[in-house]
Amino acid sequence: MARSAEKRIAELRDQIRRHDYLYYVAAAPKVSDREYDALLEELRRLESEHPEFVTPDSPTQRVAGEPIEGFAHVTHAVPMRSIDNTYDETQLREFDERVAKGLGGDAYSYVIDPKIDGVAVSLRYESGSLVLAASRGDGVTGDDVTHNVRTIRSVPLRLRGDDVPDVVEVRGEVFWPLRAFEAFNEEREAKGLPTFANPRNATAGTLKQLDPRNVAGRGLRFLAHGYGELSAHPYETHTDLFAAFDRWGIPVSPDAENAADIDAVLAAIRRWDHRRHELPYITDGLVIKVDSLHQREELGATSKYPRWCIAFKFEAERAESVLLRVDYQVGKLGTITPRAVMEPVQLSGTTVRHASLHNFDQVDRLDVRIGDTVLVEKAGEIIPQVVAVVAEKRPKGAERVARPTACPVCNGEVEQDEGGVYIRCINPSCPAQLKERLKFYCGRNQMDIEGAGHVLIETLVEKGYLSEFADLYALHRRRDELARLELPDKDLGEKKADQLLAGIEAARAADVAEVLRKVKLAGLTPSALKTLAGAFDNVEALLRTDAAGLCKLDLSAEARASLTGFLAGAASDATDLFPGDALDAAAAKRLGDQLQRFLKAANVGGAGPVLVEKLIEAGLVRRPADLFDLHRRRSELVTLKFPNTFGEKNTDRFLAGVEASKSLPLSRVLAALNVRHVGASTAEVIAEHFGSMEAIREADEDTLCEVEGVGPEVARSLRHFMTSPRGRKVIDHLKRAGVNMTQPKRALADHQPLAGMTVVLTGTLESLSRKEAQDLIKRLGGKPAGSVSSKTDLVIFGESAGSKLAKAKELGVRTMDQTEFMKLAEGAK
Repeated sequence: MARSAEKRIAELRDQIRRHDYLYYVAAAPKVSDREYDALLEELRRLESEHPEFVTPDSPTQRVAGEPIEGFAHVTHAVPMRSIDNTYDETQLREFDERVAKGLGGDAYSYVIDPKIDGVAVSLRYESGSLVLAASRGDGVTGDDVTHNVRTIRSVPLRLRGDDVPDVVEVRGEVFWPLRAFEAFNEEREAKGLPTFANPRNATAGTLKQLDPRNVAGRGLRFLAHGYGELSAHPYETHTDLFAAFDRWGIPVSPDAENAADIDAVLAAIRRWDHRRHELPYITDGLVIKVDSLHQREELGATSKYPRWCIAFKFEAERAESVLLRVDYQVGKLGTITPRAVMEPVQLSGTTVRHASLHNFDQVDRLDVRIGDTVLVEKAGEIIPQVVAVVAEKRPKGAERVARPTACPVCNGEVEQDEGGVYIRCINPSCPAQLKERLKFYCGRNQMDIEGAGHVLIETLVEKGYLSEFADLYALHRRRDELARLELPDKDLGEKKADQLLAGIEAARAADVAEVLRKVKLAGLTPSALKTLAGAFDNVEALLRTDAAGLCKLDLSAEARASLTGFLAGAASDATDLFPGDALDAAAAKRLGDQLQRFLKAANVGGAGPVLVEKLIEAGLVRRPADLFDLHRRRSELVTLKFPNTFGEKNTDRFLAGVEASKSLPLSRVLAALNVRHVGASTAEVIAEHFGSMEAIREADEDTLCEVEGVGPEVARSLRHFMTSPRGRKVIDHLKRAGVNMTQPKRALADHQPLAGMTVVLTGTLESLSRKEAQDLIKRLGGKPAGSVSSKTDLVIFGESAGSKLAKAKELGVRTMDQTEFMKLAEGAK
């Protein structure tokens, strides 16, 4: 019996996976929804009867388990890089010229894909099963969102076919199809709930839900556009690899197309500028990628972007609005930025009230004045900005926008950059700068201090706990104060509001006699409970009755009086079931007690004394029956304000993050100091070159310029910080606090046969990927390069080596095949 059940379970899983593929990937369903549901229901029943056969990749396990407490960070096996973009055809041709030059004259072609405005994720399959779904995050580290992505029906939990590699990492976009998004919003609107502004933001918010049940019914979809780690694959091109993805059941874009050259790419762009509005999702451009996977490795990447792909962005949508005022914002470097405050306007699916004016030179250039009608567009369809003034609509006496003569936050002195456009507050103690610098310092790409959110940092500065970076490392002495720290009031929030409403909804059908027995009202004998249970179909009907209705029932005077008083809630008179808004303390206390007794009796979770008190204070509930009307006032419920203390758990997590940050390498510390022109990549290069903060402090500008990638501007800025009173104080105090000031050395081979040599790779190496080969060249002391020239010292070639090998022979450059290269590496260990 068990064996036949196991066989049938396997058959059902195969059938359901095939139908998922036909519906979500091939767009060619073979069964009706009803037939599909019958298969799924049979599988659920059999797995319920035989739980020993349930597996994580079963179609029934898409939504499983309880809500999680938070999102774990995961490191991507292969970084999820950003891609460069352009709005200009000329720049696209320049990209093509760079590709041609990088490939040394070899033939190449492109693949074009609509750029989905969704949320990038990476799906990792091991032995064919989905084991991890991660958000992009910062490209190196993302959030584990597996519990939510499993609910997306177009994501296969198990890949099809017998040629699937042991490890497959698929990169793609999760998005909310427009029809499904609009239908979901219509449903929310019908229920009196607030609607979502746009599909992308709603998708991002959906993937951050802690409870996967909130994700399952929203109809999100996934399409692949790239890949990460692949344990093995014989495919030469993106086109071939994605044909395999399709066979394995991974959804790929049906709109991807090949282009033989840049002219074909430009022709496709012109077609898509009109076609893009026909797609089932929002797209803001096209992604153009070199088709050959080998050539992609050959082209490599800059410190920011791959050299083998680029996004062409379509022109942004524009709208008109009226400028009401201009606010001044102060950034972490003291930059004072003008921000336009406007009448609300719809733009690319969102309501826009604020827009960037960039800087005060831009304000003068546009001649923006208060009261002007301005043109607003979304840069990259993300950041709203004012791009023009509709001069003919200018009102009489429109006031010019004044440049700040003092810092709007600290009233300190300001100055304009020499030869630049930015006005800066030069007071290093400015609270606005301090807050922004601290937020940056604690950020994931810098010191990665968990729990150091914007609200906490701002509160700690305002309360006087923090006045510099080093103060973070003394907070452990004030642990108890931190745990009691009062933060700005927080909203109840959507999750808790929906949990409460779901509990109340379930209570509608609760057993009348059982609930009343638990409420323990005077006079409610077993006979009275039986009478009430017979008179009312459910609890809601009972709570909505009035005194006249109770008089018709065969109840004792005591039972009728206690029940009438309970139903009246905050009423001062037991016969008055509709009290006014004003509540005295006694009435509020009486109502609070009644509500808590009822909610506990009806097993409504999450409704403690504080929440009940807030419901009463806000006038949302005046008697128990009002609980069943709360769904109509959900927006008010969501925004109920509650006192917000930092708490024991958050305090310990935050302090642990602070302590852990002490041991990070010097490169992270240097990046966290927010020295102008010194970003994360530059900080790493400098830290690795000098090895210690002390050595960096002692280096003059000429010495700094000896570091590869450091020019005079960077050297000048870094030297200025290191020798300034503030810079010296910051570093001394961090050092005294125990923060690590050294950089671990990269592991190098004991013997470096390629020391000082410029090395070019060409062709396919059997035993190493392109990146692995380049890393090995670095370990052996060499410097990888992309093209062959007279300065090239060595060319290492593999299978299908092209023009680079021929050019090396022409120039007399030394060459080495992959066998020789591996022997060289082996001898260097």
